[in-house]
Amino acid sequence: MKSIILVVVSLLTVTINVSAQIDELSLESVLATAPGRARAGAAVIKWNDDYTYETLKEGTNAIVCYDRSGERDRPAFAVQCTSVANLARVAQNRRFRGETSNTEEERAMVAAAEANSTRVAPEYGSPWVSTNGADQQSARTHTTFAVPGATTESTGLPENGRGGGAWIMGAGTSEAHIMIPG
Repeated sequence: MKSIILVVVSLLTVTINVSAQIDELSLESVLATAPGRARAGAAVIKWNDDYTYETLKEGTNAIVCYDRSGERDRPAFAVQCTSVANLARVAQNRRFRGETSNTEEERAMVAAAEANSTRVAPEYGSPWVSTNGADQQSARTHTTFAVPGATTESTGLPENGRGGGAWIMGAGTSEAHIMIPG
């Protein structure tokens, strides 16, 4: 009997250690998307199916990162970091994606929310850093900055990237953001 108990305790210890290593690797992978100077203090969350989240790593700054690879139409490696102030918008985005079966339906939900003023606005000036690819090694990072309601007139930025520099996309909407050439 003592041998069986010892084997069970040993197996549980090994399982817990392996699980902790996997969680640590996942945290490192998710945090790799955070801006360099903010990485150590960034929070990491895991989204639940009901559009709430669990905190996996407490943060000491305003950056929060999360895995998006389980969402429809996302690649195998899909991580995003933004301001904690944007979590209500992220939850709304996740709900729109989860309640639709394709991009066209999702865009229609976004447009309806924009039209009836229920679209959650992002924090002005906040970063959105997304890293996407088949795996972490081949993934590419794309950074934008939220400027809800901004226009070419208010920012001085063009509404397309033909000039090669930064430009504003979605001008005049809650989705307005500064595109950074990459």
